[in-house]
Amino acid sequence: MTQAHTLPDTMHAVAISTPGGPDVLRRQPWPMPACGAGDLLIRVAASGVNGPDLAQRRGQYDPPPGASPLPGLEVAGVIAAIGSAVEGWQIGDQVMALTNGGGYADFVAVPAGQALPVPAGWTLSEAAALPETWFTVTQTLVLRAGLDPGMSVMIHGAAGGIGGAAIQIATLLGARAIAVVSSAAKADYATRLGAVATIDYTSENIATRALELTEGRGVDRVLDIIGGAMAQTNLAASARGGHIVQVSTLDGAKAEISLRTIMAKQLTLSGSTLRPQTAATKAVIASYIRAHLLPALAAPGFTRPMVTSFPIEQAAQAHASMEARGHIGKLVLVSPFGAGQ
Repeated sequence: MTQAHTLPDTMHAVAISTPGGPDVLRRQPWPMPACGAGDLLIRVAASGVNGPDLAQRRGQYDPPPGASPLPGLEVAGVIAAIGSAVEGWQIGDQVMALTNGGGYADFVAVPAGQALPVPAGWTLSEAAALPETWFTVTQTLVLRAGLDPGMSVMIHGAAGGIGGAAIQIATLLGARAIAVVSSAAKADYATRLGAVATIDYTSENIATRALELTEGRGVDRVLDIIGGAMAQTNLAASARGGHIVQVSTLDGAKAEISLRTIMAKQLTLSGSTLRPQTAATKAVIASYIRAHLLPALAAPGFTRPMVTSFPIEQAAQAHASMEARGHIGKLVLVSPFGAGQ
């Protein structure tokens, strides 16, 4: 292992004291993570807050075997040590990375294949808002559902982290993003990210409006984080041969759907969770992002996601804010190291 200087034996991390509400999050001393031969050890400047973190805190999403018990699935920071089998990185490089947990900490060890360079001009807080959502959308909507140029894609929760990533990825790949939102402010944000149209579900019928926007065909792809009764709406809004991607179930894990509609429209419904997947799978996703999407992020004029930052000591407040579902963009936790960047 190569490292810049002597590393501490302990660090601070936000741990889950017991399953429960946001107040169970505790920042406390924690052992330093080991940097394996294929890993990068990252000194964390900022870590993104995501739905799986909330589910883990509630006791609803256990870490996979061998993963860190700490929450935090994406970070940005500076490489502090490099495993003996890793090439292509140097001590001090700024990186953003998908973690296997452990992001709410001063340091985290990450398989090198899950790291990407921070786009030129981006702050580390902005970069920390990208990996978990961009990896999720790239794998499910692009690599699995085969999003192609010219397709229409309806995106639920379009002003949040997953939704915002889906809008930007779809737009970069030449697809038409239709954003489902709940307010004028969220519609404006989705439009700035690249959505060609918006649907306000508080005042419009989603399926009816989706059909209107596609001249009666329906949408080619759907990215859904809602679940529950929204599943049947997605079927009604879909075009023949459409593909519905389920990546979360904020409004319910069970749904009653019409199998006849699925058969008649020749629809595909797929689901996925990212954290339990192998390092090799995640490295493939990272390679796609690096080759096909990352160059655009450094271009002048690219709209960066809206980021609301909390000091890591206020992790409980960040979780409470996300659970209220009124925020726009991404929430990130800034470490003492990151506050100086």
